[in-house]
Amino acid sequence: MNNKYDIAAYVWPAYTGDEQRTRMFWTEGMGEWQSVKNSVKKFESHNWPRKPLWGYVNEADPYVMEMEIEAATNHGVNVFIYDWYWYDKRPFLEQCLNDGFLKAKNNHKMKFYLMWANHDLNGLLDIRDTNLDNVIWKGAVDKNEFDIITDRIIEKYFMCENYYKIDDKPVFMIYDIMNLIDGLGGIDETRKALDCFRTKTQEAGFTGLHLQLTAWGEQGFNFSGVDGNRTVSTDELVRLLGFDSITNYQFAHLTNIDRNYLDILEDIEKLWGRIDSYSAVPYYPHVSVGWDNNPRFKDFRAGVVTNNTPENFKKALIMAKSFIDRHDNMVPLVTLNSWNEWTETSYLEPDDLYGYGYLEAVRDVFK
Repeated sequence: MNNKYDIAAYVWPAYTGDEQRTRMFWTEGMGEWQSVKNSVKKFESHNWPRKPLWGYVNEADPYVMEMEIEAATNHGVNVFIYDWYWYDKRPFLEQCLNDGFLKAKNNHKMKFYLMWANHDLNGLLDIRDTNLDNVIWKGAVDKNEFDIITDRIIEKYFMCENYYKIDDKPVFMIYDIMNLIDGLGGIDETRKALDCFRTKTQEAGFTGLHLQLTAWGEQGFNFSGVDGNRTVSTDELVRLLGFDSITNYQFAHLTNIDRNYLDILEDIEKLWGRIDSYSAVPYYPHVSVGWDNNPRFKDFRAGVVTNNTPENFKKALIMAKSFIDRHDNMVPLVTLNSWNEWTETSYLEPDDLYGYGYLEAVRDVFK
């Protein structure tokens, strides 16, 4: 790879029928492609249904991933951030990474790293129910299970030659910090567990571990019931737990997204500036393609980004590039949501509406 920039797109590894436990949500055996294929228009100007130009491919197939790696790297996306899950004391949805990406003959062309999506899993994925209060699997784990998880991650993924590193330290992102602290029993116990993870990573031959926090805006964290009546800011939490950098997962976590994409960008640019002004660790800018998760629901669901055309997405990318170019003392990393979040209408993969427009925007700005 000869990119000056590391452009990292999140991968939602649910577009396969190879994970047997997903059959309870998607009975057709094609993963969440089922919801994409069966989506319907919810209002007159709704730009669904959409169809993938590559078809409803199995992204746990190495031949499919070889094609996708070529498309990604040819357009400047040189890192995949795989959403990684652990439910019911075992991994979940690992097939796309293990059987698809890691067995692709050309995977040396791009790096990858993990975002532990340690949130609870509820009925969101099952369009027949979508009861968000129906928790199927809990995402919190205790220290014993945390050790099992981190041992697996070090051995199975960190050791891969193309695992993404900063300063020779494998990067590992954690999505739900509240769930992590809840399971481990408080901030102090969580710091001990993370320090243990660091030590094990060093013992495996690395210079250290680069922990990355998925920040949900600038919220304070209230740990009443977990850690006394303790309330801390995001910045303080980063310091207490020893995180090395911050990024985001979705614009929907950061501002009101039921409006014009260009208006959203104004808020996002201000947010980047504020976080950058006080954060003690590098903040890597995040760009989302859009948001509309109506394909996951039978009835209309409010919260639809409008005017998120490839042309306007390109403006967001230029904004992120400008932010990175002002920080020549940190790795030039930008995160994108996402490679394939079809049911949240935030994806780079080509479709029948914009073709390769979003990928071409990445190429034009960063290649």
